[in-house]
Amino acid sequence: MRARRSRAGSWATTVGLGLLFPLAWLLAYLPAPLGLAVGRRIGDALWWLLPRRRRVALDNLRRGLGQELSAEARRRLARRSFQHVGMNLVEDCRYFLRPTDVMLSRVRMEGEERLRAAADRGRGVLILTAHYGNWELLAAAHGLSGLPLSIVMRPLDHPLLDDLAARFRRRSGAELIIKERAVREILQALRRRRMVGILLDQNATRSEGVFVPFFGTPASTSKGLAILALRTGAPVVPVFLRREPGGGHCMEVGAELAAPSDGDVVAFTASFNREIEAAIRRAPEQWLWMHARWRTQPREAVP
Repeated sequence: MRARRSRAGSWATTVGLGLLFPLAWLLAYLPAPLGLAVGRRIGDALWWLLPRRRRVALDNLRRGLGQELSAEARRRLARRSFQHVGMNLVEDCRYFLRPTDVMLSRVRMEGEERLRAAADRGRGVLILTAHYGNWELLAAAHGLSGLPLSIVMRPLDHPLLDDLAARFRRRSGAELIIKERAVREILQALRRRRMVGILLDQNATRSEGVFVPFFGTPASTSKGLAILALRTGAPVVPVFLRREPGGGHCMEVGAELAAPSDGDVVAFTASFNREIEAAIRRAPEQWLWMHARWRTQPREAVP
């Protein structure tokens, strides 16, 4: 019975993708201002169509900004974050279905010299980033620096959707590293002096993560990036793509994050969360608040 339901779900997803493809083409060719306006309306629709994600976003904002914003302000911010997801969807259609320079022409870079200084050390570069701004476009924006990039990604549940996503992401020239076999491939990429992008803002399982503060609340965060950096000596550089008011994007390259002299994995991981939080605070509506970031709880916090 379970296998039958799985096949039925897979078939339904395939049919749905076939029906959505013409819509994606339409969105891709809308004028940019109109496309973003349509994207905001798509986000409004998602706000009502995804009640579970809406509750998660509101709960995350209560945890993270409950002491700083009223309940009404948090609700407005949550809705704006859904609208931002809608704008990302429209822009991703434009990037994936049109020549890449259509979107890349709207991206500028700040701090390129920091990226090059880290690359010149010859150990590869570990890129710390998050589901912030248009993170799919960030993978393509690496071309502005001329430095080779590999991306660690989790396979999508539906094979057809996963294949489409991988095919589109390779348009940027980036290599894809599947999370399940990531360690060996990351080490190989670093030996080839590549940049390796890692999204570190998602909930980690108890075995994979350590609990470090995120917006003042302990959050299970993957310790893999800290271990890789300490093991290889590769520099960790924060890079985020922030949407700007005029419809463009700024690729912000931060200063290299210094590794603790005592090799403390927990302290190093905490510094990553501080960097991600600082980026989010610059434009909080641009983070993926609908992700269950605090799903894994410290044992003493579990009833």
